[in-house]
Amino acid sequence: MSVILRRIYDEKDTLGGNRILIDRVWPRGISKEEASLDDWMKEIAPSSSLRKWFNHDPDKFEDFKKAYRKEIDESDKASEKLQELKKMATNERLILLFGAKDTKHNHAIVLKELIEE
Repeated sequence: MSVILRRIYDEKDTLGGNRILIDRVWPRGISKEEASLDDWMKEIAPSSSLRKWFNHDPDKFEDFKKAYRKEIDESDKASEKLQELKKMATNERLILLFGAKDTKHNHAIVLKELIEE
């Protein structure tokens, strides 16, 4: 299983794999051609209210992780998307793309953990 996290603003990965954007909002300044996505799974992203509450505050990260996991568990659509991501990751490389500047405290890290469990 190979799950890789990348900021969508970083250099595009040349090794290949499924490129999935996991943000609810399209990243500013990136065209669809530049993004070169296989899918945009906005349903798996944290709710707007959770995202705004968290505001990438490292002190809130543990509470954010718990709340985000709960959101996924309680949403049929998000749970379905998580299963799709798990299936992709077993068959080939999965690249989860996100826009957050903080690469250590964001929803992509939580999602990677869920996929790899």
